[in-house]
Amino acid sequence: MPPPTSSHLNDTPSARFQTTRWTLVGGGGDVTKRDAAWEHLCRSYWYPVYAFIRRRGETAEDASDLTQGFFAKLIEQDWLAQVERRDARFSTLLITILKNFLIKQHRHEVAQKRGGGDMPVPFDLAKAESWFGQEPATQDTPETHFEKRWALAVMDAALHRLRQECELTGKAKVFAELSPFLSREPVPGDYETAGIALGINARSIAVAVHRLRADYRAMVREEVAAGLRDSKLVDQEMQALAEVMMG
Repeated sequence: MPPPTSSHLNDTPSARFQTTRWTLVGGGGDVTKRDAAWEHLCRSYWYPVYAFIRRRGETAEDASDLTQGFFAKLIEQDWLAQVERRDARFSTLLITILKNFLIKQHRHEVAQKRGGGDMPVPFDLAKAESWFGQEPATQDTPETHFEKRWALAVMDAALHRLRQECELTGKAKVFAELSPFLSREPVPGDYETAGIALGINARSIAVAVHRLRADYRAMVREEVAAGLRDSKLVDQEMQALAEVMMG
């Protein structure tokens, strides 16, 4: 494959990003879209739920079962179809439902389901406990910690989607070279080095980084919007996310 040119890097977003938004699951009864949305939600956001349950004092095994049970309940109730009509932030709504679920859940029911039933989350208990063991000591409440974990999960999910989109459009190398600049500013010589790797000049690299950052922001906005049509509510979600990330 020839090296990307500046014109390749400057493709319009509509030409670059063709995959379906994970949040568009309401209306039309499109099973494929709904399944993709559930897969995205479970894969991207299981850890904040697991960490919240663990911080409430549950064992690793019970937290694993409860996490699976919680997402299974959401799927059973087709919760995502109701998300677009919400009047609260996505994370606020989710943790409210989670706390109600935990109050109603009985330990013997969890034990009966262990090892069987629906397993919607691609769960790796060893990985979950490794991540949980690396959590810094904090006086945060489980609710505050959940918001922080949720914010990081949003950013990671958006980055994962952006990587996938770049790979699907033949720009995997562009993403590999330029994605570090999504989280930091370049130092002298960075753009020149990236330009050599991609076969273009430093000025084109600067334009490409600007566009990649814009695409990343758009991905983050879609994640926090989760189907909202009201731009003011989406702005509130973005502001809350920024506050959590800066906290």
